[in-house]
Amino acid sequence: MMNTFAAVSPLKLLEKTSRRQLGKGNMGVLIARAGVGKTACLIHIALDKIFRQEKLIHVSLEESPDKTASYYDVIFSDLVKNKVPIDEREYRSCIEKHRVILAYLNRSFDTARLATSLTNLKNELDFPPDTLIVDGLDFENAERRIFEGLEEIATGFQVEIWLSALSHRHIRERNENGIPYPCHGVDGFFSIIMQLTTGSSGVFLQLL
Repeated sequence: MMNTFAAVSPLKLLEKTSRRQLGKGNMGVLIARAGVGKTACLIHIALDKIFRQEKLIHVSLEESPDKTASYYDVIFSDLVKNKVPIDEREYRSCIEKHRVILAYLNRSFDTARLATSLTNLKNELDFPPDTLIVDGLDFENAERRIFEGLEEIATGFQVEIWLSALSHRHIRERNENGIPYPCHGVDGFFSIIMQLTTGSSGVFLQLL
């Protein structure tokens, strides 16, 4: 299952870099406009990790755990439609063993609360995560302390963290490194920055 899924994973793009992976203690971010597929891309990354038998925590700031879980089912269905040979029972079993979903809705997200949850999962459920997916963080309005807190979690818990960032068509601001809004002021926190863009022939993922 791992080999067949790896062929369609967004992380395959990292094989072209000297790093080859994000790595524990580091953060990566995926930039895209609304509706382009940020969440779907993050879930592809999550499934790549899960199918490697790694423990993953999906942190949603906008959707309930049930809604988030349904996105995984949709991605799975798409893979089946595209004739990726994945056994459904094996998939379900792997997901149940290796994924936990946390939801912080109505602006309740705080890195201290997240750190407490991670500690509890490790100590009480023997679930020390290898990877965190953080979907829905408002980069435009997030204070710098949020990114500092996530960086501390990445290093303190020795996890890699993937985030999504919402861009806008009408905002073309970039910093001196060519990193676009809304990551232009916080790019120093990220070891890998990727962007989803649309074109006449489809959706494209590129490293920045």
